[in-house]
Amino acid sequence: MAATPEQPATTTPRRKAGRHRGEGQWAVGHHTPLNGNEQFKKDDDGLNVRTRIETIYSKRGFDSIDPNDLRGRMRWWGLYTQRKPGIDGGKTAVLEPEELDDKYFMLRVRIDGGRLTTQQLRVIGEISQEFARGTADLTDRQNVQYHWIRIEDVPEIWRRLEEVGLSTTEACGDTPRVILGSPVAGIAENEIIDGSPAIDEIQRRFIGNPDFSNLPRKFKSAVSGSPQLDVAHEINDIAFVGVNHPEHGPGFDLWVGGGLSTNPKLGVRLGAWVPLDEVADVYGGVIGIFRDYGYRRLRTRARLKFLVADWGAEKFRQVLEDDYLQRKLVDGPAPEQPAQTWRDHLGVHRQKDGRFYVGFAARVGRVDGTTLTKIAEVAEAHGSGRVRTTAEQKMIVLDVAEEQVESLVAGLEALDLRVTPSPFRRGTMACTGIEFCKLAIVETKARGASLIDELERRIPEFDHPITININGCPNACARIQVADIGLKGQLMLDENGEQVEGYQVHLGGALGLEAGFGRKVRGLKVTSAELPDYVERVLGKFQEEREDGERFATWAARASAESLS
Repeated sequence: MAATPEQPATTTPRRKAGRHRGEGQWAVGHHTPLNGNEQFKKDDDGLNVRTRIETIYSKRGFDSIDPNDLRGRMRWWGLYTQRKPGIDGGKTAVLEPEELDDKYFMLRVRIDGGRLTTQQLRVIGEISQEFARGTADLTDRQNVQYHWIRIEDVPEIWRRLEEVGLSTTEACGDTPRVILGSPVAGIAENEIIDGSPAIDEIQRRFIGNPDFSNLPRKFKSAVSGSPQLDVAHEINDIAFVGVNHPEHGPGFDLWVGGGLSTNPKLGVRLGAWVPLDEVADVYGGVIGIFRDYGYRRLRTRARLKFLVADWGAEKFRQVLEDDYLQRKLVDGPAPEQPAQTWRDHLGVHRQKDGRFYVGFAARVGRVDGTTLTKIAEVAEAHGSGRVRTTAEQKMIVLDVAEEQVESLVAGLEALDLRVTPSPFRRGTMACTGIEFCKLAIVETKARGASLIDELERRIPEFDHPITININGCPNACARIQVADIGLKGQLMLDENGEQVEGYQVHLGGALGLEAGFGRKVRGLKVTSAELPDYVERVLGKFQEEREDGERFATWAARASAESLS
């Protein structure tokens, strides 16, 4: 047919009817794998790789591991290959996976709700010392991550963890990841509702269940009945947030579709109130929707947030109710604005039983096995058998008698664990970075620790809440878009024209009911060497220009580009 003004000529052939494969959604009949990840998941469930690790790979060594297990299915058991030492950030996107792989692993210990006994913490610390060269980072998902793990040692590590009730099951991979929970669930004086029973039921029904072990991508979840909104509910695939219903009493407000990375989206409320004993059912419905309708064609669009954005809250809730729950959900209220700016539970706080909990901070979540075993010893020496990890790379000791608090604080401070840290130690978070991560471009942990020390030295009088989140690549594991000062690692040219490590700066992001993404000022980048100068300068401008009671994020939204540069 000749071209007309309405239909310009094109050299691109039209698709034949019926050839379009859609987004790879199972619910509409698209079961043919559309990428390598979907193919290896179809070939064999990731849960099955454990048998091969125990019977073959741990006995024959690293070189015996099938590539689809090595860079795919082993994640279902918390294992990622770590970055080979000495490879600079400029090679991250250039080298093939086998060139980046070291013959050691990162192993993630799953800690649902951040709940640990001191016995469990001691075992985690002992494994670190014996098998992980002392590494044991606290993550912002309440987990602990080891490095330098040999495949030969994995079965013994699993045995020791499982002997005390811990596991690495689905700590990574296209699976239901760890369930975040309030670290003061069941003990806080101001708690709306204790979500721990719901976390336990979700674990029992869905974790390690082959019906939900092949999802389009990772599935992140959170359950908290704390009025402090302490689990970053806005950036989870599903979150249950404690609220009081005017007629039905304490329960949870349901949020879906949050996530960061390179296409950040905040979760949306479905306007539904969920009672405690129905949380697991609703979780099952939402993860079922994700499994069945999630986009599997492109990995970059395979998170639940893209489906929620396309469907909208109303349709999502309708499908959930009609097709997965077979009943209507009760309409409910939104959570109230938290009274406190910090949501990490640091410091000394009275429990509802009259005892106290004590929250403390290391630098950027960087601890080690020796420190973890000493934390367990200090806690036990002061009458506690329970500790918690938080979603802010911090820890808490529970159940401390009033007369033991002062001594406990002194014991923690002796380990360089601050109960009343500076705003910089309290608010600085960093991802794993180039030291171990194959996706990273720049250093993060050491950079964050040195930044804390430098800012404490330069501006010791600064006493406003501030979050500084440092990420080694664009994937936002350290939540750069929702920090007061978010630093996204990249390579850049310094004043001498030499390529150096640096950061793109995001300013004024926040979580909470005023959640939003940080502002990017055109061309605002800073080298690693200049970072302390830059942060000191912008915080100085904030102090000069802020209105009474104004938060950094509010100021950054209205400040001039000059003040932010």
